[in-house]
Amino acid sequence: MKNLFSILLALNLTVVSVSGQELIFQKQKFELKNVTASVVKLNKEEVVKVERDLKALPFDVNKLGETVDEPTYLKLMNFDFDNGVIEVKMLSQIQDPSPFQGAQGFIGVAFRIDENDSAYESIYLRPRVGRSDNQFARNRTVQYYAYPDYKFDKLRKEADGKYETTAPVDLNEWITMRIEVTGEKVYMYINDAKYSTFVVDKMKGKTTHGAIALWVDIGTIGYFKDLKISKK
Repeated sequence: MKNLFSILLALNLTVVSVSGQELIFQKQKFELKNVTASVVKLNKEEVVKVERDLKALPFDVNKLGETVDEPTYLKLMNFDFDNGVIEVKMLSQIQDPSPFQGAQGFIGVAFRIDENDSAYESIYLRPRVGRSDNQFARNRTVQYYAYPDYKFDKLRKEADGKYETTAPVDLNEWITMRIEVTGEKVYMYINDAKYSTFVVDKMKGKTTHGAIALWVDIGTIGYFKDLKISKK
């Protein structure tokens, strides 16, 4: 029988400090990687606010595939994850003004991040199109990618539709994302659904273990809370 242990990281804390590129949160350390981050109050609740730092990592609309789906996240330090469950609540808004007209509120989780932030797996959402009247747009609400070799654009060229799907989500609302990782396979559940919303039959990344991070991309204001990790 496999041993399970859980780490509950409550993001509505009382003591918070930021020093350099680290954010200390109830004795837990997070590293800022190409993002700005702080603890703020949203609807009278303390949450973590994360935005991509365009000074640290510029964005070029003419080189979309090269400058998005990058390591732009708040990474949990001193924790190694291989298989298990990651769950977090997140809320996405679009910056006003936005540096990217096509911003969709890109928000999600990166995992199995190597020591140098040079390779990892990720699943994220585009909440802006989650309830679109256009079915083609809805079909791109959920995105898997493996950094650095399999970003969204390459996956669309090689296997259009296989690594994306729909999810009934929207901007400005709390979304619960739960990811279950077992070997090369990952299942994603949205908002406490009984059955998975998305499955990746075989992940394409190079890593088998590593860090976990709260991820955002261009034009997004991301809020996170209630991160829970169960490692198998």
